[in-house]
Amino acid sequence: MPTFTALTTMPGRDAAYRLGDAMEALDPAPTGVGVFEMEDGSGLWEVGGYFEQAPDDTALALLAAAVGARPFTVSELPETDWVAHVRRELAPVEAGRFFVYGSHDADKVPDACEPLLIEAAMAFGTGHHGTTLGCLRALDHLANDGFVGRRVVDIGCGTAVLAMGAARIWDDPVLASDIDEVAVEVAAANVAANGLEGRVSCVEAAGFDHPALAAAAPFDLVFANILKGPLVALAPDMADALDADGFAILSGILNEQADEVIEVYARSGINLHHRESIGDWTTLTLRKNT
Repeated sequence: MPTFTALTTMPGRDAAYRLGDAMEALDPAPTGVGVFEMEDGSGLWEVGGYFEQAPDDTALALLAAAVGARPFTVSELPETDWVAHVRRELAPVEAGRFFVYGSHDADKVPDACEPLLIEAAMAFGTGHHGTTLGCLRALDHLANDGFVGRRVVDIGCGTAVLAMGAARIWDDPVLASDIDEVAVEVAAANVAANGLEGRVSCVEAAGFDHPALAAAAPFDLVFANILKGPLVALAPDMADALDADGFAILSGILNEQADEVIEVYARSGINLHHRESIGDWTTLTLRKNT
C-alpha cells in the first residue's frame, strides 16, 4: 500500500502545534502527525502527516492558510520495510564504554562494555546522531574523571538512552522525562528491554515540571539533548534544579549556536566545563558555580 506525506513549515511553536492538531481531523485521517522545530537555526517548525490514502489538497490548503503556513508539499513514498532498512543501515555505535546496538546485532556486543539495547523501530536516539553520541561521550568523560552521579535526570529523554547509560554505571535511580507521551512509552519499553526497570523511571513532563522531578531535585547531573531554543528557555530552571557543583550535559546544538548557549547559561551561573563537536553538532558539559 502506498504511503503519502504532507509537509509544511511555519514560524511559531504554538501555531505549529495547532496545525498538527487540526490535521488529526482530516478525512482521510493521517496515520501519524509530527511537529518538530527545524534543526537549521531558522526558527521554523515543520508540520507533517503520513497518510495511507492521498490527502485532500483543498483541506490542506485551507489549514495552511488559516495559520500562516507555507502550502503543503504532498509526496507519495514507495513501499519500503523501514524497520528492515534501518536495521541494515544502523550499525552498532561505540561511545567510550557504551555500546549501543539493536537486537539484530546482539552477537556483536563486546565483553568489556556497557551495552545499551535500542531497537531499530525506535531509531530516534540510537547513538548514531552526533548529539546522542556526544552526550554519551560526555558522560563517559565525566565518569573517567571520577564523577559519580547520585541524582541524575534526562530531560527530553527520547529513547532514554542517556538515562540508561547513567543507570548502567552508577547505583542510584535515574529519572527520565519527555514532553511527548509516545516518547515516554518508548523510553519505558527500552528500559524494560535493558533490564533496568526500577533503576530508570520515565515520566511525561515539560522541562522540570513534574512532582517526581521536584522531589528528587537538586540534581548533580542533568542531560538535556533537545534543541537550542528550548535549551535557552530552560536555563533559569536548570540553575534552580542543579546542585552546587552539579553538571549539565546539553546537546541538540548546531556548532554555530554553541557560543550563544554557553553565554546564556553563564548568566545563570552555569559555566563551560568541556565541549565537543561531532559533524554539525556540539555537545556542552557545563558546571554550576558554587
